[in-house]
Amino acid sequence: MNRSDHWQNLARLGEELLYARFGSNAEPIVPSTHPKTSLKLSFHPPLTELASRQSSQNEQPAPAPLSWVMPSSVIPDPVPGLLARAAERLAGQFADLPATSPLAPETLASMAGILDQTAQRLGDNYPYFHPLYAGQMLKPPHPIARAAYALAMAINPNNHARDGGRASSEMEIEAVAHVAQMFGWESPNFLGHLTSSGTIANLEALWVAGQERSGQRIVGSSQAHYTHSRISAVLKLPYDSVAADDRGRIDLDALESELKKGDVGTVVVTLGTTAMGAVDPLDRIVELQARYNFRIHADAAYGGYFKLIPESLDEPARRAFTAIHHADSIVVDPHKHGLQPYGCGCILFRDPSVGRFYKHDSPYTYFTSKELHLGEISLECSRAGSAAVALWATHRLLPLIPGGAFAAGLAAGRRAALDLHSRLAADSRCVPLSAGAPELDIVVWKIAGASMEESSRRAQRVFDACARRNLHLALVQLPQSWFEPASIARAQDAVPLITCLRSVLMKPEHEDWLDRIWNEYQVASHEELGK
Repeated sequence: MNRSDHWQNLARLGEELLYARFGSNAEPIVPSTHPKTSLKLSFHPPLTELASRQSSQNEQPAPAPLSWVMPSSVIPDPVPGLLARAAERLAGQFADLPATSPLAPETLASMAGILDQTAQRLGDNYPYFHPLYAGQMLKPPHPIARAAYALAMAINPNNHARDGGRASSEMEIEAVAHVAQMFGWESPNFLGHLTSSGTIANLEALWVAGQERSGQRIVGSSQAHYTHSRISAVLKLPYDSVAADDRGRIDLDALESELKKGDVGTVVVTLGTTAMGAVDPLDRIVELQARYNFRIHADAAYGGYFKLIPESLDEPARRAFTAIHHADSIVVDPHKHGLQPYGCGCILFRDPSVGRFYKHDSPYTYFTSKELHLGEISLECSRAGSAAVALWATHRLLPLIPGGAFAAGLAAGRRAALDLHSRLAADSRCVPLSAGAPELDIVVWKIAGASMEESSRRAQRVFDACARRNLHLALVQLPQSWFEPASIARAQDAVPLITCLRSVLMKPEHEDWLDRIWNEYQVASHEELGK
């Protein structure tokens, strides 16, 4: 094939990685055109043909697995094989280019050696990809996202403008439309794009809020993400924190007291707090909006995808997600529950006319396309087109539809969280939140102790003992009153914090692994606390 050696090297490296398999002699999970095998592959049909077969993402393809763990001799990594065959297809799109100089064999050998060193260094990590990692909000990207991201990196598109990322800009527009549809918004009646993080997405939302409501305050729950106050300071916007109730949700009485002052322009509503996955009562806040005329920014960076599984949620959370289409802006992080590599955030605005705030004059950017480019509706300039390609490919495999395979994965994590909560509630050494079960898939509990200090020390000891058994949880500090009966909590003036244990059961396979997780936790607890 007449193709650039750039593509040949990519395909070759993919195949070499496939057969190296981290020292394994096992056969590849996906056969390739490598000369060691006589198996042959037919490529997937062109995207135009795929589009005719599946005209919209609402047509569910064949079921796709959501799980992925580190490759081994037992579980091979499908990505190198997928990448090798896709690189061949991509090379064909540029077959008319003259060949460039290939990498010298000694250069390839040096690269392989450096990658060996890199793999060794990366071993100094917690096993974020494994079901026994149930601590922070870390979820492995799906193999299709990893492969699509790596494939796009061969071109390295920049989605600032169509000139820098023609195909990837179109794929971003389509992928963002899929996310907006999940919240009940349809093109062209919204404005949105991907960002490099949820922080930047929230910054854009508050920046627009400041433009729309100049001089007015922004308020959010004390359990809202800490970056909201930091972002507001950067933007020189006044920000105040509002008390949270014993479920970690914004206290509506405290919020209305602030609204009555008449100077609140925007309320940040968190749908899935970082500490405990609490869901602010958005439906009730929409009612307050009708009386006090403020903007609503829904920070659904963590919880946004739960809009797909209302039947799995308790009634308050279900009502909140049902009302999300009333928000003026929404942030969601595909690099959390969306199975994407870091960093991939998304900002959506219900009113597309806010695009007027983004207008700028950049005579040195791109002019070969007369169409609106994404850099005209984004505060960021250069943005990785590979992130858009990975998200688009994931949506093709796992559409964002209720009842689909993607939604089933969310529901599995939710069931795992409820199961863990029930087991903890039956263990006399553990004290769950007095308000009840978790709202999403994050479970928090304190360890029983004669004092707050003893309870906090015990939590640290159990945390360490679990880690020694390769079960990785997290620690979080929450008000002690949230673990007390309501009558006692109301009588307390101060709000002392206690160190608690926290588990984020966001991987679909956590449900199947919960017995193992529970057994490891029980053994660790017995070692530190006794029966």
